[in-house]
Order: sequence, then structure tokens, then C-alpha cells
Amino acid sequence: MAYVIGGGCIMCGSCAGECPVGAIAEGDGKYEINADACVDCGTCAGSCPVGAISQG
Repeated sequence: MAYVIGGGCIMCGSCAGECPVGAIAEGDGKYEINADACVDCGTCAGSCPVGAISQG
């Protein structure tokens, strides 16, 4: 199951820069993960400074 970015996202962009498949893009008020492109590696969750990313 793909990772998801919750409402605690502070739009810092660290997750997008770390995603090895480019599945994360700036959305409306927070970053969003493309579930079809996500490979469930968890790199994004480990790079989020506020813990806003979890496995969905």
C-alpha cells in the first residue's frame, strides 16, 4: 500500500527530493504522493521532519 502525506505537511519539500521514483509532487496546501507510482520504500517517511508521512 502506498504511503500518504497527512495534514501536518509543512511543504518543506524534503520528501519530494528523496523519492527515488519521483512519486511526490506539490499539491494544494501539502505535498501529495502518486499511489500508482509509489514503490512503498518508505524513504519519504524517513525524510519528513514533522512525521506527516505514513503508510496508507
